[in-house]
Amino acid sequence: MAGGFFFLRSFLCVVLSGSAGSCIRHSIQAESPELAGAGSYLSKGSVAQTDLTGSSALIQDRNEKLRADETLSLQASEHKVLRRTKRRWSPLPFNIKENEPPPFPREVELIGSDSSANYSVYYQISGPGVTEPPVGLFTVDPDTGMLSMHRTVNREDHHQFVFIARVYDRRTKEETDRPLPITVNVQDINDNPPVLSGSLSISMPERSSAGTRVGKINVTDTDEPGTLHTKVRFTLLDGTDLFRINPETGEVYTKTNSLDREVQDTYLLTVELQDMDGASDGLSTTGTVTIILTDINDNPPTFREKKHTATVKENTADVLVLRIPVDDKDLEKTPNWNAVYKIKKGNENGNFRMETDPNTNEGLLYVIKPLDHEVSSNVKLEVMAMNEADLVGTKATWATVPVDLTVIDEDEGPEFSAPILSLRVKENVENGTVIGTYVATDPETKSSEGIKYYKMTDIGSWIDVDENTGSLTTLTTLDRESPLVIDSLYNITVKAVDASSKTGTGTVLIQIEDINDNAPVIPAKGMVLCEGGDTSSVLVEAVDSDADPFSGPFSFALPKGHDGKWRLTDVTATSVRLEPAQDLPTGVYSVPLRVEDLQGFGETQTVTVRICHCHGGECPARTSSVSLGAWAILAMLLGLALLLLLCLCCALACTMQREKIYIDDVSTGMLLKSNTEAPGEEVNSSIMVIPASAVDGSVKMGHMNGLATMSSSTLGKQNQVFQEGMAQSAGLQEVSMMDTQNIYSSARYGSGFYGSGKYSSAQYTGTMRSSHAEGYALHEHAGFSSLDTWRTNDLYLQKKLVFLAAEDEGRYADDQPLEFEYEGQGSPAGSVGCCSDQAQDESLEFVDTLGSKFKTLADVCTQE
Repeated sequence: MAGGFFFLRSFLCVVLSGSAGSCIRHSIQAESPELAGAGSYLSKGSVAQTDLTGSSALIQDRNEKLRADETLSLQASEHKVLRRTKRRWSPLPFNIKENEPPPFPREVELIGSDSSANYSVYYQISGPGVTEPPVGLFTVDPDTGMLSMHRTVNREDHHQFVFIARVYDRRTKEETDRPLPITVNVQDINDNPPVLSGSLSISMPERSSAGTRVGKINVTDTDEPGTLHTKVRFTLLDGTDLFRINPETGEVYTKTNSLDREVQDTYLLTVELQDMDGASDGLSTTGTVTIILTDINDNPPTFREKKHTATVKENTADVLVLRIPVDDKDLEKTPNWNAVYKIKKGNENGNFRMETDPNTNEGLLYVIKPLDHEVSSNVKLEVMAMNEADLVGTKATWATVPVDLTVIDEDEGPEFSAPILSLRVKENVENGTVIGTYVATDPETKSSEGIKYYKMTDIGSWIDVDENTGSLTTLTTLDRESPLVIDSLYNITVKAVDASSKTGTGTVLIQIEDINDNAPVIPAKGMVLCEGGDTSSVLVEAVDSDADPFSGPFSFALPKGHDGKWRLTDVTATSVRLEPAQDLPTGVYSVPLRVEDLQGFGETQTVTVRICHCHGGECPARTSSVSLGAWAILAMLLGLALLLLLCLCCALACTMQREKIYIDDVSTGMLLKSNTEAPGEEVNSSIMVIPASAVDGSVKMGHMNGLATMSSSTLGKQNQVFQEGMAQSAGLQEVSMMDTQNIYSSARYGSGFYGSGKYSSAQYTGTMRSSHAEGYALHEHAGFSSLDTWRTNDLYLQKKLVFLAAEDEGRYADDQPLEFEYEGQGSPAGSVGCCSDQAQDESLEFVDTLGSKFKTLADVCTQE
């Protein structure tokens, strides 16, 4: 197969090239029985170029690259054996020119394979320019393998195509040779002129020196780089008096140093661009480049006026006095234009400040400290204007302008002789001590006449200021150690007022000198000493609020007569260590310690040291435990015995004492304390009325919850009831007499003559009406109230009547409790009548001591 395809290849070379020598560039692949389909592609570089001579073809063939590869392939079948493949020639790249004119299609190259000698084959190609964009540019004749081009190609769009050629058996449709890459290069022609690219503006500082590089002009030529098609020559067509250009590189340089932005800030340069290195057959274009001059600070600001004048009131501050305008030719709103003002002369006292108006660039003159007309009525200043940037490229200097200010006089308040008066005073001086005088004068009259002085601030109220003279007097003790004193200084503020109510203020600074009035003290007097710990002593520190030389170094000593259990070690200026002088058991010890300052002034103080077994470096909390001794137990038993004896005596006295009725003599008016009453006259019952206030609550601390009436067959009398208030109460309810008597079942009423026997409450019962509105709540009141007294009287009278009726029918049998009219308040004497107990002969002298309250009831009960 290889021999047949070689013959065809040689024949074609002779016919097309006129020389068989060019055929040496084609490949011969050794055929073998196992690779019957192996072969090679054939490509002929200049099929369409019939004008090539034989010699040129031979030279071209000799310059072609010979690529040989030698591979060892391992076959996949069961008959696999290693085969040695002979060298194979690869076709050279094909060349086509861009923008070739029609007609199309145009043959480019012939592609052939040695396998065509043994097989009936056809050819196919695929890749860029065939099946990929630009699709359809190349085609191949499937029978002959001729590669054709179908339209014009622009090298600036596609400078090379690489696609794949394949050969197939027509019968089996299988490849008979390996795929072969085909490269087609597009040859450039000079069809694109150079053009300007990048920025067309170049900036440079004004007033640059001659020969300064301005910048480089950038161009673009889309033809093939590195050829004459893209080699450009530059020519400057105008502005040659100010600038020049390098014809090969396109760099622009200045030819003068007189470029001034303030005269002209922009220059337009026309540049010609020609490829082929300026040859006449080259393509050319022109473009415009803009040269922009950037600003430098070559113009200082200048004042519009040669002199400025203004007026300002004295004693005014933070006011705008003058606006100073300037001109600057440099670029506005830049550091070269922004003005900065400075007062060169006349502001030695710092009364003025200069600022710049950011909008107008004017200078603003302010007064920041008040001026005094009496000191200076005219102020002369010299103001200089500068820029934020330094001057460059000029010999000019910063300009100045004079400013003349007139200070206007005004009526001022008094001024103190010094804004701050300093005084030195020893602490603890006597009250009323004059420590100084602070006076003010009128600036106009230079006199202190008519000026009054007042204290404005004095946080401790220590100083008094005399209203007329300004004399400063102490009101209380000046204590240097007071928290009101800072660094031994105490100050007050004084105000002076003249006749026109103008004021002035001043400060008095009092420096209080120290005296030795404070002894050293031990701040922490409670200390802990751990038994068996790292240290066998405690540190005692002392402080003294006085200053040197009335404070440290301190001296520490145990006073005379101490117990000798402690000693002092490691004495320093402000501390000492206290350690036991002997083994001491755990417990709390009070150790007297005398501390004196450097002057020997001090006192004895007591330090408490607790010795304990420490846990974690600390003493455990002390636990409280109490144990009673024998004497304590005996004292408790004796006390208990005395208490029992006292209770027994009280019980015995209560059982043996004769029953007496005790009625509270309260101010609301009740029965007075009396066991025997003299016989009285019969009282008209129509004038005795129970006070209604006993029901409605007017009786002091009392509530009339119920009032009892009694009935007895032995009396033979019709039941008598208290009328008026109780008869009018709504919601009455019946209560057993037994409930009432339960109240008096105590030692006072529960035994004796009325507590048992034939006159007990079991024989005599009655009914008690109580007010539903008030309720039956006698047990809610502690002690005997007025209500208790009324009930006591009721029970007592009932029992008395029963006794009299049973003892002697003729003895006052007709006497009954009578009704009394309401007297406006509770009767101060209670209920007194002829039924009083006369069983015993007692003195009636106590009646004279009852006072005027008893007289009202006595007058009612006595017939005229």
